[in-house]
Amino acid sequence: MPDLAEIHEPISELFPQPKTKADWEQYRLSQEQIDFFHENGYLADVKLLNADQIEALKNALDEVMDPAHPLHHLFHEFHSNESGDPNKVLFHSLGHWRLAPAFHDAIWNPAFRMAASQLLGDRAVRFWHDQLFCKPAHHGGNVAWHQDYSYWTRTIAMQHLTCWCGLDDATEENGCLQYVPGSHRWGLLDKPALAGEMDGLMAMMTAEQKANFKPVAIPLKAGHAAFHHPLLVHGSFANFSPRSRKAFVLNVFADGTVSDTDEPLLEGVPVIPKGEKMSGKFFPIIFDPKEIGNS
Repeated sequence: MPDLAEIHEPISELFPQPKTKADWEQYRLSQEQIDFFHENGYLADVKLLNADQIEALKNALDEVMDPAHPLHHLFHEFHSNESGDPNKVLFHSLGHWRLAPAFHDAIWNPAFRMAASQLLGDRAVRFWHDQLFCKPAHHGGNVAWHQDYSYWTRTIAMQHLTCWCGLDDATEENGCLQYVPGSHRWGLLDKPALAGEMDGLMAMMTAEQKANFKPVAIPLKAGHAAFHHPLLVHGSFANFSPRSRKAFVLNVFADGTVSDTDEPLLEGVPVIPKGEKMSGKFFPIIFDPKEIGNS
């Protein structure tokens, strides 16, 4: 079985690719959506998946969650329960695009690629890494308040974007995303000492930021996504409901981002020396808007 990171194009028909410039137009965000993103730091309820795609990805999820998977060694990270508390389980992994054709091809979903480019200023987009976040029914864990870029400062400049897409319906009862609108303008906050402590980030905020800390729940139907800015404060509460909450995340950055470390950027990835452009098989260009004009 191959490492699918070697292949930088779809390998199945799960996500049909547009053939012409006109074909791409159905995926284009409106100016109102883009303006909302820049004002609030997020854009929710973008449909990315149909029923067949959801089913294929859920089947792939069941396979890659098995530690006995023959390509398990390709994960950058794999946590059967990142919380460490058996009463609050949070499955979290990075690197499943290397194992499962369905997750590999989700990166080339035209609806995702078009939206990502637009929200990054109509720029060429490179893949950063993927994630899985799964909360089982009755005892699913929380994800503490945080900013994604606080974990990504090993790459500069800050021109990153996160896309969260549910494979189950996400509701307040089963631990949907919570965003703090406008917090992407607060600058980079220090990370809390205890990553699993829900309110640990509060100690890093100013009095003004605390006064404006007004989270909003982001319920989403399965197959619908939310995009957010790398500095947007967000998190999610525990799942004590009778329904699971499964989701995958695609993280990207604008082409031209460079390494800011001489250490490995991800486990198992060759070093990109500090100051050198992010590129290579693990960080491929997945969309260039110039290509649309040539189609």
